Amino acid sequence: MNFKISFNVNEAVFLRDPESSELGRLIIKNSIDLINNLGFEAFTFKKLAIEMGTTEASVYRYFENKHRLLLYIISWHWKYMDFLLDFQLQNITDNKQKLKTIIKLLTQEVPIKTIGPDYNIKYLNQIVISESSKVYLVKEVTEINKSEVFKPYKELCAKIADVISAYNKKYPYPKSLSSTIIEASHQQQFFSEFLPRLTDGTTKNKNEYAFMFIDNLVFGVLG
Repeated sequence: MNFKISFNVNEAVFLRDPESSELGRLIIKNSIDLINNLGFEAFTFKKLAIEMGTTEASVYRYFENKHRLLLYIISWHWKYMDFLLDFQLQNITDNKQKLKTIIKLLTQEVPIKTIGPDYNIKYLNQIVISESSKVYLVKEVTEINKSEVFKPYKELCAKIADVISAYNKKYPYPKSLSSTIIEASHQQQFFSEFLPRLTDGTTKNKNEYAFMFIDNLVFGVLG
């Protein structure tokens, strides 16, 4: 199913809104491709500029540094996931089925194609699994948080927490469980792919394993 989508990312993340120009949108598109191929540590604005056939100065007009660029990409992803969550839950009334749908969304490849920004959603998902913690596991996290740039992630966690509370009103830690299942879904997919001895899954069933593990964890805790 196809959607034309666009999200407004917190303006504190960028110097110029990438959505405001063709060059800006190409910066995001090519950054997703390059970060996926190289990894965030090896990714530089110089390499991005060469890939795009432009100048580093052009990239710096949009982002102060590569951490802010990654923060933009990850924030866009959380808004995208929030959109998908709303779409997939709109006709589900059973809270257990809602939770299973959420877990599947977090652990399986996104089944919905989009029209609009020509971003590689598969690559974006891989970046989130491998790199998303790097946007907040930094010394400056408190200062960065003052600008509410993590709001999309917090809102997604809160929405999942509401479903957890609806399923089990007596459970005292819905927000903690919500953020835990998001992060655990990333870790288990990553470990299954690269460090399988840290999991009970395999590289062949990493997506199915992550779903089964998180599903078992959630309903083992909630009953």
